[in-house]
Amino acid sequence: MLLALCISNAFAQEPYPNRAITLVVPNPPGGSSDANARILADALSKVLKQSVIVNFKPGVGGQVGNSFVAKSKPDGYTLLMGLSSIMVSPDAERAQGKTSLYEVNQLIPIAMISNDPMVMLVQTDAPWKNLNDLMKAAKDKPNGLTYSSSGNFGPINLSVEMLAFSAGAKFLQVPFGGGGPSMLALLGGQVDMTTAIPSVAIPQIESGKVRPIAVSGPKRIKLLPNVPSYREAGFDAEYNIWNGLFVPAGTPQAIIDTLSKAVKEAVQSGQIETAMDQRGMIFDYRDSNDFKKFAKEDGDRMLKVVKSMGKVD
Repeated sequence: MLLALCISNAFAQEPYPNRAITLVVPNPPGGSSDANARILADALSKVLKQSVIVNFKPGVGGQVGNSFVAKSKPDGYTLLMGLSSIMVSPDAERAQGKTSLYEVNQLIPIAMISNDPMVMLVQTDAPWKNLNDLMKAAKDKPNGLTYSSSGNFGPINLSVEMLAFSAGAKFLQVPFGGGGPSMLALLGGQVDMTTAIPSVAIPQIESGKVRPIAVSGPKRIKLLPNVPSYREAGFDAEYNIWNGLFVPAGTPQAIIDTLSKAVKEAVQSGQIETAMDQRGMIFDYRDSNDFKKFAKEDGDRMLKVVKSMGKVD
């Protein structure tokens, strides 16, 4: 009995981390959460002196990866690179008559690191010169204008539907297999518009293939200073796709503190912000308390729109 107690105490006092950490991305490679995960993994590896390995577990709009981490052993060795849809995915699944694979309270937010708006894009020869022109056309002919998306309740879908909800307009969604195919659909003239994060949109804008007419965030961004926000154009709507670090509920506070301090140290060194700037991503660090409050408020806003959409084919 004494021996068992000694072994238990020794295990409890093992330093963290003492082996490789897995950072799960719940989406396919090539998207926002992939880029954020690689940047964060590199930074944490340097601070924690242990490898942080990115592991992709896509499926069911992020549910598979989110669920995998939510149900993992809460020992600090399986982390999640979660994005904004994590807050509404369970309710969105239930709104479709399905069972969610996880619940939001099964995951603990550690730190947010990015917060990108979506850029609304049309073809360069499109007749709509600004967002008001586009919204007038949408109101005049409900479901007459089409937009490509990565799928139901993804960032493209939500960024458009939050605007439509605010304006009392209706667009027709044409889902594709991801952000890349969604952009190709616009370039090929298959749809009237789409949205994309700045790092994806700007190369296409610079090539002259598409024209930006609005950004979904609360204000203009320095990368596109001449493009107004939804709100600036007169619509009480905004949507940002944020990314942040989560751990399973039940993770010991000491491990949460270690991870929180590691992210903060990486942020203060400038390595995360520098890496994001180089890729056209928008850095936005928030510690655990601020992140938790922000994510809850943002999720509540998105949830109103999800419920208004009802069942989606």
